[in-house]
Amino acid sequence: MATVEITGDQQSILERKPRSLFQDSMRRLISNKLAMAGVIFLIIISIIAIFAPVFASYGFAEQDLLLNNAMPDYLMWLMPEGAENYARITDKFLLGADSLGRDLLSRTIYGARVSLLVAIIAATTSLMVGTIYGTVAGYVGGRTDNIMMRIVDFLYGLPLLIVVILLQTYFKAFARRGAQSEFAQVFLSANEAMGGLLFLFIALGLLNWIGMARIARGQVLAYKQQEFVEAARSVGASDIRIIWRHLIPNIMGPLIVYETLAIPGYIFLEAFLSFIGLGVNPPTPSWGIMISENVKGIRSYPVQTLVPAIALSLTTLAFNFMGDGLRDAFDPRSGD
Repeated sequence: MATVEITGDQQSILERKPRSLFQDSMRRLISNKLAMAGVIFLIIISIIAIFAPVFASYGFAEQDLLLNNAMPDYLMWLMPEGAENYARITDKFLLGADSLGRDLLSRTIYGARVSLLVAIIAATTSLMVGTIYGTVAGYVGGRTDNIMMRIVDFLYGLPLLIVVILLQTYFKAFARRGAQSEFAQVFLSANEAMGGLLFLFIALGLLNWIGMARIARGQVLAYKQQEFVEAARSVGASDIRIIWRHLIPNIMGPLIVYETLAIPGYIFLEAFLSFIGLGVNPPTPSWGIMISENVKGIRSYPVQTLVPAIALSLTTLAFNFMGDGLRDAFDPRSGD
C-alpha cells in the first residue's frame, strides 16, 4: 500500500486545535474596529466614573460663586461674538463653570456614574426578570404560558414613558410627604443616600423586562424540543435543572446581545427624566439635569450644554457599537 507523505505545514494544521464557537465569536468581535473602539471607550469612562474623586478636581457640589459662568481662554472660540465683553475668563476650571460656579468637568465625570449605573442596573434587572419569566412561560406552555403572555401583552399596551413619568411623579410626591412608617423611612433614606436613584431604578425596572420576556420565551420554544433537552428529561432531570443547566445557558447569547442594544435607550430615558425634573435629586449630577440647567443659556454659554451632551452622545454611541459588534459576532449566520 502506498504511503502518503505529510509535509510540515500539513502536520501543523492537523495538530492545531479546532476553535470553539465562542473563540470564533470573540475573534469576529475583536476584528470589528467600531465595536472594539466602543468597548475601549466604555472601559475608560467606567474607570473614570469609578474613581471619580481621583479624576475630578472638585466635588460635584463645590461652588465658587465669584467664577460663575467662567470659561477658559482656549474655549473662547466656541462662544458667540462679543462674549469677551461679559464672560469671566479663568484657567481654574479646565472646561469652565456653570451658572452656580461648579466645575463642568467634575460634574460631567460624576454624572457618568449615574448613566452607567442606570445602564447596569436597568439592563441587569430586565435580563434577569425577563429571562426567568419568559423561560418559565415557554417551558411550561399550555394555559400557564397563555396567561403569562397575556399579562405581557397587557403591559405592552401601556405607554412606557408615560407610566415611568407617573411612577416618578408619585415617588417624588411620596418623598416630599415623608415617611409614615419605619419601613418607609428606611426606603426614603436609601433613596436620599443614592441621590434619587433608587426610585428611578424601580420605575425603570418595572416595565423594561417585557421585551426580554418575549424573546426568552421564543428562544425556549425553539430549544425545548431539541435532542439535548429530551436526553436530559429521559435520564430523570427535573424541570428546574433542565431550565437552569440546559435551556438558559443556550439562550443567553441572543438575550445579552438584545439587552446590550437596549442600554442606550435606558440612558436616554434617564437623561430625559432628569431633564424634566423627574430623575436624580439635585445637586447629584446627571448629564440630563446638567443639560436642563444650562440649556436656557445655550446662546450665551454653549459650552455648558455641549459638554454633557457630547458625553451622553459618545456613551450611547459606544454602547450601540458594542451591541452591533456582539450581534455580528455571536450570530452563527455571520461570516468571517
